[in-house]
Amino acid sequence: MRRAARLALPAVAALALLAAGATVSTHDRLTAGSESRPYPSQGPDSRRPNLLVIVTDDQANWSLTSYGNPDSKTSQIDRLAQEGVRFSRVFTPSPVCSPSRATILSGRYGTEVGITDWISPQEGEAGLGLPPETTTWAEALQRAGYRTGLVGKWHLGTAPEFHPTRHGYGHFLGFLAGGSTPMNPKLEDNGVVREFPGAEPDVITDAALAFLAREAGGPFALSVHYRAPHLPYGPVPEQDMAPFRDAQVAIPIFPGLDQAQVRQWTREHYGSIHSIDRNVGRLLDRLQQSGLDRTTMVVFTSDHGYNIGHHGLHTKGNGTWIVGGVPGPTMPNMFDTSLRPPFLVRGPGVTGAGRVVDEMVTFEDLYPTLLSLAGVPMPAEAPRHGRDITPLLRGETVPQWRDAVFGQYDIHHYAIAHLRMIRETRFKLVRSYGTTTKDQLFDLESDPDERKNLWGAPDQRDRRRSMERRLREWMASIDDPVLKETGLLFQPAS
Repeated sequence: MRRAARLALPAVAALALLAAGATVSTHDRLTAGSESRPYPSQGPDSRRPNLLVIVTDDQANWSLTSYGNPDSKTSQIDRLAQEGVRFSRVFTPSPVCSPSRATILSGRYGTEVGITDWISPQEGEAGLGLPPETTTWAEALQRAGYRTGLVGKWHLGTAPEFHPTRHGYGHFLGFLAGGSTPMNPKLEDNGVVREFPGAEPDVITDAALAFLAREAGGPFALSVHYRAPHLPYGPVPEQDMAPFRDAQVAIPIFPGLDQAQVRQWTREHYGSIHSIDRNVGRLLDRLQQSGLDRTTMVVFTSDHGYNIGHHGLHTKGNGTWIVGGVPGPTMPNMFDTSLRPPFLVRGPGVTGAGRVVDEMVTFEDLYPTLLSLAGVPMPAEAPRHGRDITPLLRGETVPQWRDAVFGQYDIHHYAIAHLRMIRETRFKLVRSYGTTTKDQLFDLESDPDERKNLWGAPDQRDRRRSMERRLREWMASIDDPVLKETGLLFQPAS
């Protein structure tokens, strides 16, 4: 695993809210290829924008009304899509919590920071976390004078050396491990863990509003990481569950599903999401009432996608097989439903309210984008995997934008598998190294639900080989440890 030493951040030059372009790296070369209330651009003499990054837990893009779901009630989150831009094709490189969150904050892949599955202190992983020498975007902003805070979920190590305050967050109120209770959560506040009465999204939002009140003078960067809608979905306040209790919500069509069970899970999932939606509304209302909405960039996303009956699974990349009504084995997967979160951006300089961006974007892009928005240079030790998406926020056409994204997942809880993925515009290839799980190739144009595996199709042999070569080139570019293994096991498939 490569670990670059920390270097001092260069002095911040003239501030530009939306810096154009990005340095072309090896990774970039591999991936080349309604009116509303205005949010005016800020010139070099304007104050630096505030940043509010909202991350939910276990929420796919299919769960939002703005992504075409008529059953979910997400009017407040959808305000961001109506007043800003909605990204239709955003991907996480890993379909479970900890490695995905490591990428969100560090811009690096899980194998680069030694986090390839969710971190479980109960299973001897208390010494695992985001390496202390990793420079997060929060730390880069903190060095540049931003007031930084994180409220909610961390899940990147519980030991002191992994603490959020060691990774650029000047303020932390939340929980270090992977979960908390949906009601009356126990959270760390100023180093002391205590119980907070109320629903977790309400408690986290209260903490976020307190931060906004303290730091209204800015510039600030606040991460709001909700635990919801992670299992268990409830209990949630009655106002959040009531709209769905008896609703005839649509569910995926898949042979053998217990439709009553899947429909009930879906109702409960929507109730949990509604508790987030209501609280996002509280945040947006406070920004508007204080005037901070005109100087604050808001990003809404989740750590990865989710399945409730999709592909016969429940949960994410380590989903459980639920066909037949009886919980079955863990099914490691890189399905799109596990990899595609929502991604909405609103704020000053974002043009074309209600616009949809169709370019392929990945979580590695968040690091350079947030620093670009703040006018802060990339630290010398920062990764160069991602691309600055601010031109897309401005509605510009970017020549040779990426035509592929890559993913990796080394599961070691519940099952063993080493999955690597390349997803191009039309085709998607998944290799499963070292296990009996079969490799996959999907034509996403004719088979968007990824049900027909073309891996063994004779007419796809050349395509399969070409995509695998490109996948292995990407793996080599990030020193993927899978390539360091020896033997025929890791040779290209025939």
